[in-house]
Amino acid sequence: MTKLLPSVLVETNEQPDSAIIWLHGLGSDGHDFESLVPALSLLPSLKVRFVFPHAPRRPVTINGGMEMRAWYDIYEMTLERTVDMENIEESYLQVEQLIQDQIDKGIAPNRIILAGFSQGGVIAYQTALRTKHILAGILELSTYLVKGDQAPEADTCPNGQTPILIHHGSQDPVVAPVLATQARELLVSKGYSVSYQLYDMPHSVCPEQVQDISHWINARLA
Repeated sequence: MTKLLPSVLVETNEQPDSAIIWLHGLGSDGHDFESLVPALSLLPSLKVRFVFPHAPRRPVTINGGMEMRAWYDIYEMTLERTVDMENIEESYLQVEQLIQDQIDKGIAPNRIILAGFSQGGVIAYQTALRTKHILAGILELSTYLVKGDQAPEADTCPNGQTPILIHHGSQDPVVAPVLATQARELLVSKGYSVSYQLYDMPHSVCPEQVQDISHWINARLA
């Protein structure tokens, strides 16, 4: 077994009984969403361990081959995106390890939320659609679905009825909003439980959205 990805850990209470694994975007790291935890205003009764892993460092073609933290290489920034599927497979397996690590620490799969922003959201999709574990929820932020036509039908997927929340910015210049709507439409057509919200923002998060995420997490874990 390969070594677990290094992660930033934030616990809202002693002896956590739930976990949120949150994957950052291209060129960022596990500290990116760490400061968001207090703003989420989680219920005092919740005992949540936030796991913010650092993606491996690798050259990224669209950034001139510069090495940075990335879940996978992107070869070109067309609407369809040409990406390194071997990297995506590797990252999926690493996130699967993180889920198993939380289970080994005593947290039930149905108390684990998987969240991802941009590149991290791509890996969150890949993991949610392939893991054997039934999770508490999937949070997809400013992201897209790779190889969506290969996604299993909901009735054959362990997370077929797991709530999937998709958030996107209407002014996003990095990941076109149409990619979020395409993901939603495809998953709905396959029978998944999908909610979708568009915000007046670029490739980022906004206060209104954070409040909505807070309500959603509280509902999933309360």
